Amino acid sequence: MVLQESMAGLFPAEADIPAAYGLPEPVEMDRFLLNGELRHWEGPMQEVYSPVCVRQDTGLSRKMIGRFPLMAEGDALAALAAAVEAYDSGRGRWPTMPVAARIECVQEFAWRMKEKRGEVVRLLMWEIGKSLKDSEKEFDRTVDYIMDTIDALKELDRVSSRFVIQQGIIGQIRRSPLGVTLSMGPYNYPLNETFTTLIPALIMGNTVLLKPPRHGILLFSPLLKAFQESFPPGVVNTLFGAGRTITPPLMSSGKVDVLAFIGSSKAADLLQKAHPKMHRLRSVLGLEAKNPAIVLPDADLDKSVEESLVGSLSFNGQRCTAIKIIFVHESIAYRFVAAFAKAVNALKCGMPWEPGVVITPLPEAGKPEYLSGLVNDATRLGAEVMNEGGGTVRETFFHPAVLYPVNGQMRVYTEEQFGPVIPILPFSDLSVPIDYITQSAYGQQVSIFGHETMELANLIDPLVNQVSRVNINSQCQRGPDIFPFTGRKDSAVGTLSVSDALRAFSIRALVAARESDQNKEIIRNIVREGKSNFLSTDFIL
Repeated sequence: MVLQESMAGLFPAEADIPAAYGLPEPVEMDRFLLNGELRHWEGPMQEVYSPVCVRQDTGLSRKMIGRFPLMAEGDALAALAAAVEAYDSGRGRWPTMPVAARIECVQEFAWRMKEKRGEVVRLLMWEIGKSLKDSEKEFDRTVDYIMDTIDALKELDRVSSRFVIQQGIIGQIRRSPLGVTLSMGPYNYPLNETFTTLIPALIMGNTVLLKPPRHGILLFSPLLKAFQESFPPGVVNTLFGAGRTITPPLMSSGKVDVLAFIGSSKAADLLQKAHPKMHRLRSVLGLEAKNPAIVLPDADLDKSVEESLVGSLSFNGQRCTAIKIIFVHESIAYRFVAAFAKAVNALKCGMPWEPGVVITPLPEAGKPEYLSGLVNDATRLGAEVMNEGGGTVRETFFHPAVLYPVNGQMRVYTEEQFGPVIPILPFSDLSVPIDYITQSAYGQQVSIFGHETMELANLIDPLVNQVSRVNINSQCQRGPDIFPFTGRKDSAVGTLSVSDALRAFSIRALVAARESDQNKEIIRNIVREGKSNFLSTDFIL
């Protein structure tokens, strides 16, 4: 009760909110982008409440920070029609445009986007409770990602700007777009993760339906004009509202060529099954993960605690790449747990704009109750909450809970908690964590902490066949963005990185001709006179 009362004090009164980070008035997001026009929305609106509660005389209440359109099936199909028309079966202006010209459009967007940094960062803090530091990092990383994608496409196009002659056949191989892309990002990285599919899809010549996550819609409001002014009509069309209402008709139309989705496998399955032409649909999916850490007997205790702490609790553990279960050798388990629990309680809790804050309010309605359910289930089955006040809830705030010892009967052993609950369990034989990883439905990453090279090597070799990234003495993470980001099993479909994403949203296409004098002359004339954007030796600098 004492901690609950002190947690209530974490929430500000209206007068305590710094002017630089406050929202003077709710964001009325009454515009949407359709076929190159910023249209006024006159239909029903959904109110958005921040995870940040405000202290009033009557108690704590979530602050209303804006409203967004609640679009219906007809609105979704109108956006789809605009994207289909702009693509025009690959004959549209955008898919046939020279690569250099598409790059210029994306560069223009990046420049305009940077002008909105302050607005977007502030809305990231208020909409999803992300700290100022992490919100700024997400914005800056997204801009860097755009520029890195441009550089990667330039390099890819340079390699393609030559002819190949094999077995009497002249050929030029380039990459061509796939069609209409439905891009749906997650709430935990509503800007960055959305753009890791949106930008490569666009720059490769696809037209896009942009559906932001339910938590993280308002932050796209400052960017609508940048989209409009940077791309031809119909290339980017925005969809706002409940996904269960507006996405099924899109998929069932059969006119979506690429599904770019980051979220739950359940939602992804429903979307894919709704498509009537499964073999034509390309899917790029980022799904669940239950990334484990394995702490070996010879691990540097301080380093393993430090990395596991950041890995499990960055943005309150609301990351698919978060460490979500920790296996510690029994010889050092109690020392690790004691040090880890102490480090957790030393983390600063507070509002997103406060300097040094790590633990912030949770945006999802019902999430504190769900996490409490995991803690109660674990303690009922023999685990203890090892940090003082762990699991205490106050409105949208959940104090991190360190659970030990966890066993296979507990829900938190297999469920992806996606929040600040950290299950830890001891092991005496390495077969315990190895079997866990092998039998898991997920296969994204693992972190291993230790020093003995032979033991690490013996772990690396089998684990790279179970997960897609093995981290040595470091947390699970996505970056750097030039590294491949994917997962095995139910964790992902397709690979995202700066260069891999360009390939994910395109297909290799070939123009070929027999090596005859007539064909050589035809090709020379087309290239010399710049008659084709595909059949070209232009070199992008």
